[in-house]
Amino acid sequence: MKVFPALLLAACAFPVVAENWPAWRGPRGDGTSAEKSVPVKWSGTENVLWKTPLAGGHASPIVWGDRLLTVGAAAETEGRSLLCLDKHTGKVLWEQTVVKSPLEKKHRENSHASSTPATDGKLIYVAFLDVQEMVVAAYDFSGKQRWLARPGAFKSVHGFCTSPVLHGDKVIVNGDHDGDSYLAALDKHTGKTLWKIPRANKTRSYCVPLIRQLSGRTQMILSGDFSLASYDPDTGRQHWYFRGPTEQYVASLVYNERADLLFLTAGFPQHHLLGLRHEGRGDLGDIYHHAEITHPQVAWHHTKASMVSYVSSPISAGDYFLVVGDTGMANCLLAKTGEPLWQEKTGRSHASPVSANGLVYFLNDDGVAHVVKPGKTYELVAENKLGEPTYASPAISDGKLYLRGDKHLFCIGAASAKTAQR
Repeated sequence: MKVFPALLLAACAFPVVAENWPAWRGPRGDGTSAEKSVPVKWSGTENVLWKTPLAGGHASPIVWGDRLLTVGAAAETEGRSLLCLDKHTGKVLWEQTVVKSPLEKKHRENSHASSTPATDGKLIYVAFLDVQEMVVAAYDFSGKQRWLARPGAFKSVHGFCTSPVLHGDKVIVNGDHDGDSYLAALDKHTGKTLWKIPRANKTRSYCVPLIRQLSGRTQMILSGDFSLASYDPDTGRQHWYFRGPTEQYVASLVYNERADLLFLTAGFPQHHLLGLRHEGRGDLGDIYHHAEITHPQVAWHHTKASMVSYVSSPISAGDYFLVVGDTGMANCLLAKTGEPLWQEKTGRSHASPVSANGLVYFLNDDGVAHVVKPGKTYELVAENKLGEPTYASPAISDGKLYLRGDKHLFCIGAASAKTAQR
């Protein structure tokens, strides 16, 4: 495979535009970073500014200012905790136990700390499962709990993973589970329930909603509960709804501004990759179990297993749309038409890709990152081996990559003789 060294230099040729990474998939909820000086080359020792031992979990780190936040679970204490670290040194500044109760049953590839926190720079919001109740809690940056709420029941044979989304004065959580499913919005300041709406089909999903201003209205779009739906995040009122195209969902949707399309990937039990319009209103019909989907809201459709992801969320990059299929194949398509451009083996991935400075970072379960330039042909910029399994999605802030491995949290940056660990 051809590596393009000129791109290694180009990635470091511009000053850093520092950006917080405040929630699941960053400041826009889609894995994209506006920074121009993000590392493209590292290993388990090279360009590692620090690494900190960390309790188990698949939650991504988030970053605000000089603080890095994540969650962990400890089987020996049955505790699920929020941790705050100094982002410059990796030192743990404080750790607070949010929930202490028997660990829930889960899928073998899930963890007991899979929900990524969110912050608005004032409070930090976390979600865990306490036996069969969802717990959402808010902490300040000194580690003091400000409130704790229980928006509803949650039961799933696969365990728990609900990452909070912030919108205005609201903390929004997805309560799709094997029971009376719901979406709920809590007051950011008090934890009081502002709205709670039922979901029709009572089945588990783990999708984080995407919020965008589309078709002249604020839309909160998510798949799950045998469906794809759009809501008003201020009121919970439904804009539009599809039944289908499949049963269970994990990956979040993304949006491409140039194509003006949403993208959905879903892989159980059927495989579907959809480019979607967003103008609809009301019940748009049933596309469940349809091998071929023809509908005014559907711009294009693929069902090939190697192109469809069940867990890893996709990413949009300019004219292109990229996704890692469940078979470990990275795919690049034209966003507007869905035309496949290339497919390359990058390895099975639970982590979702991120992008910065025109490059996309694919991180696989073995801790190997393929840095790729999106385009009509496959251009591999770098292949980096961390030396530790990685299920959590990366975070980007202040010219650094933060990678959570099986046993450590790594800070990847431009190494210097004074700061690099070797």
